[in-house]
Amino acid sequence: MATLVEATSSQQFEDLLSKAGKFLTVVHFQAAWAPQCSQMNDVMGELAKENKHTMFVKLEAEAVPEVSEKYEITSVPTFLFFKGGQKIDRLDGAHAPELTNKVQRLSVSSGGLGGPGAEPPKEDLNERLKRLINAAPCMLFMKGSPQEPRCGFSRQIVALFKDHAIQFSSFDILSDEEVRGGLKTFSNWPTYPQVYVNGELVGGLDIVKELAESGELENTCPKAVTLEHRLKSTINRSPVMLFMKGNKEQAKCGFSLQILEIMNSSGVEYSTFDILEDEEVRQGLKTYSNWPTYPQLYVNGELIGGLDIVKVRSFLVNYIKPC
Repeated sequence: MATLVEATSSQQFEDLLSKAGKFLTVVHFQAAWAPQCSQMNDVMGELAKENKHTMFVKLEAEAVPEVSEKYEITSVPTFLFFKGGQKIDRLDGAHAPELTNKVQRLSVSSGGLGGPGAEPPKEDLNERLKRLINAAPCMLFMKGSPQEPRCGFSRQIVALFKDHAIQFSSFDILSDEEVRGGLKTFSNWPTYPQVYVNGELVGGLDIVKELAESGELENTCPKAVTLEHRLKSTINRSPVMLFMKGNKEQAKCGFSLQILEIMNSSGVEYSTFDILEDEEVRQGLKTYSNWPTYPQLYVNGELIGGLDIVKVRSFLVNYIKPC
């Protein structure tokens, strides 16, 4: 049985569920423009290697709307878990540790290498805990999820992380009693939530509060990259940056093709960014630059304009070459 496949139609999706039968099927509702979906596909690939009797399915949410609507998919990435054609669980968001935990827990009764109903080899608890606390640069072990905290302390720490733009992943200790009890002993920390950075225990809510009040939280935990920071970084990736549909080798619209011809004939060295591959950049740059269309040309981080501006060849050569 192929363990990592892609469904491109409603019928193919139903056929895959039927083929899997009593074995666990994990369906990733994804979008090509979302980088977190690409990251989670890498996680699924690794899980597929370890869980030969679990089927992992990638499904483009917008390409198969009837399936997305049926299962109330409102954001990506979203993961649904099926057995016998019936949905048995759900995970919203890019949470690699929780995905791994759910796959391990739900696949137990599906039958492993020893045949139906066989218990898979049990991973040493300490090794599992080490893997979980190192699953992301900043790991929060909490009750519930960041979207739905299930205790006041967890809610407070999530709010602090969001207020300070901290990039973190989380693990719901209520979903796994073994982890919940084992981590207290492993870390010698008796309560939750617990925060780990680069595999090392930082502490709980009181410690995080102290770090926030002293201004040290941002130095301790990794910062989330804001869209504005990401746009500035991309614009300045090269002295001359062209945001277009496609790339230097293959333009994917007439306007982009025309501007490539002008740029190439000018002898100017430049780099390109394909806006079709990143919807967040595509929409965000329009607002950031106050320029509603593509292509867009930037020199030394400053917007020059679109095709009509670049068509003025003498302007292009005189403005760009001396920079």
